[in-house]
Amino acid sequence: MFKKLYTICFTFLLLLTACSDDNGVDTGANTDDDGAMQEIAAEDRLPLFEINTNGANIVDEPKIDAQLTITEAGNITHTGAIGIEIRGSSSQLFPKKQFGFETRDDANEDVDVSLMGFPEEEDWILYAPYSDKSLVRNHLIYELSNDMGRYASRSKLVEVRINDAYNGVYVFMEKLKRDDNRININKLKEDENSGEDLTGGYILKLDKADGFDETSYTPFNSFRSIYEPLNAQAGQDINFLYDDPDAEDITPEQKTYISQYVAAFEDALASDDFMDPAVGYRNYIDVDSFIDFFLLTEVSNNVDGYRLSTWLTKDKNEKLRMGPIWDFNLAFGNADYCDGGATNVWGYKFNERCPTDVWQTPFWWDRLLKDPTFVTQLKERWTNLRASTFAENNMIGKIDNYIALMETGGAVEANFNRWQVLGQYVWPNNFVGQTYNDEVDYLKNWISDRLIWLDGAIEGL
Repeated sequence: MFKKLYTICFTFLLLLTACSDDNGVDTGANTDDDGAMQEIAAEDRLPLFEINTNGANIVDEPKIDAQLTITEAGNITHTGAIGIEIRGSSSQLFPKKQFGFETRDDANEDVDVSLMGFPEEEDWILYAPYSDKSLVRNHLIYELSNDMGRYASRSKLVEVRINDAYNGVYVFMEKLKRDDNRININKLKEDENSGEDLTGGYILKLDKADGFDETSYTPFNSFRSIYEPLNAQAGQDINFLYDDPDAEDITPEQKTYISQYVAAFEDALASDDFMDPAVGYRNYIDVDSFIDFFLLTEVSNNVDGYRLSTWLTKDKNEKLRMGPIWDFNLAFGNADYCDGGATNVWGYKFNERCPTDVWQTPFWWDRLLKDPTFVTQLKERWTNLRASTFAENNMIGKIDNYIALMETGGAVEANFNRWQVLGQYVWPNNFVGQTYNDEVDYLKNWISDRLIWLDGAIEGL
């Protein structure tokens, strides 16, 4: 059944790209781009990423050689070699592709560099908003998370050209990985298989499996929870993928430790004594990180939240943490299935609405919300955030700033001249506006309604 559903979705999305080339890049000139851009002052334009592949097609593995030039306010701020590939899962089937790239030196070896003022690293992402016609959903939620003191990928709005062809507005982002300036946890080495060394750091994911079969979870790439997801009706399981150390590098001892640690947490949470400070779940998790993850996911009603693109970390001698957040392009009302567009439902209750979906939410959140102490902490955090990061005027103000930045530089017009999707349904839009302003107004109104609903719903917990 799962394979059948996957095939149907895959075929539907494939139809969207039937007329695009391998890279989703128009090899002809953008009709308005050159003329429009000449009338805009250099300092008003979004940063421009120009990628030259010398005519080669960008593919999904392996990375191909290319040159990158970044221009900011009319000045070239970076030029150098890169390796670049198409990235993403279902988004790969959209004609506007997103890319992962690594910066390289003159010898074509990976090299850490600082791009756009971000801390030095070698792995980067150019995310391509396509079904998100506001262009800003991911950029917004990542900024909100960072403002809360929870690391999320640093991001900036940019424009991209590939082989002299304009390819639209992108979000330049950091790839999530272990690094002092990204996911700042201990690097676990292959010879660290006992004692204190074995306790961290680990990065896990709840996500689709890599490869064509996105449900292919094996003992090599993951471990399985013994607890079935609540309300699931198709025999689904919860699987934790190894990210760092990855499936190739993690040792048997490390697999045993992290799987047993997560199992101990789940056992404690499921037990009758789950609230007991001596033996309960708090001995295993960083509660504050779970609360912040919950609130970021709920404020946006991320339909993929809790079950896909969900990251967890376990540092040396530390407890399990939720986050960083990732991939919110279908959040803030941009999904027409499983109440993804609703402002008046709990995101964590996804399984009740879609009990046959392949990927389900773990039982954790229902159980945590049965602990009065957890609920009290959550309410206090919500009240604090509503007066600051989650204040409506703050969130709407950020959106207004993004829009002004893009419109002043002509980027909105150029993007939708290149990708003429306004007024058209693009999977899985819950709302289809006839104009860009319609899309932005929908996003703002959705946020306003969501905040009002959450005020009452959280108070009623």
